[in-house]
Amino acid sequence: MYHLSSFQEMIKKTSIYSHPLVHHLMDLGAEKGKLSREGGDDDKVVAEIMARCFVPSLITTTSWEGFHFVGHEIRITEAMDCYGAVVWPSALVLCYFLETNVKHYNMADKNVIEIGAGTGLVSIVASLLGAHVTATDLPELLGNLQYNISRNTKTKCKHLPQVKELSWGIALDENFPRSSNNFDYILAADVVYAHPFLEELLITFDHLCKETTIILWVMKFRLEKENKFVDRFKELFDLEEISSFPSLNIKLYKAMKKSRRSARYPQRRASKAKGVSSRVFL
Repeated sequence: MYHLSSFQEMIKKTSIYSHPLVHHLMDLGAEKGKLSREGGDDDKVVAEIMARCFVPSLITTTSWEGFHFVGHEIRITEAMDCYGAVVWPSALVLCYFLETNVKHYNMADKNVIEIGAGTGLVSIVASLLGAHVTATDLPELLGNLQYNISRNTKTKCKHLPQVKELSWGIALDENFPRSSNNFDYILAADVVYAHPFLEELLITFDHLCKETTIILWVMKFRLEKENKFVDRFKELFDLEEISSFPSLNIKLYKAMKKSRRSARYPQRRASKAKGVSSRVFL
């Protein structure tokens, strides 16, 4: 399996796929993906997903990145000094999936929460599809998150999205009491990486879920730790891979909570998770 280095990944992202070096790196990744492709349409679908991103034709004082989803032009402002405030390919995959699978995963009037929302692109698309959306992330990311959501949903959405702080494993009962959690969907894009808070992430998934909640989770595989997290995740949730993009090393999962009798609850208590962040990368 081919892995781009963090530096190469950042180059690819910040230049919006337009620099010749970026195309070279992506071509290398695609070639490796072809070796492991099971279906014949991976390149075609990936090309369609990445084509949803566009570069502004005019340079303005406020930099932004453009996307086309649900018949709208979405303008996203990023913070390039923070991984959590960047639109990564996993978010594009999830947005594309939501838009093209409305018959099976209808967002209209559903209660949806996104964890690790970052720039808010996924939450914006879910809102444009008619959902009641709560977008969550660390406190230092909420300003940019609120800005992006407001500029792209005001007067355009049936339900105005909410933005809330959520640090994994911290004050869950206080800020998201189980009695009021009534989420139909939990959305997550690229929330698993080389950070030490995977158990707290698992606790947070479990806390926000009721028996009928559907998790739609997109994950880019980079490190062995991520494979181990998937195994750990399966102890609490029934996990189904519903789509795969080998040339991006990305998989899309659907998950639902197992019954309490069959699930093994995380051993580490949330009370031990002081100082936990929902997007801390090493």
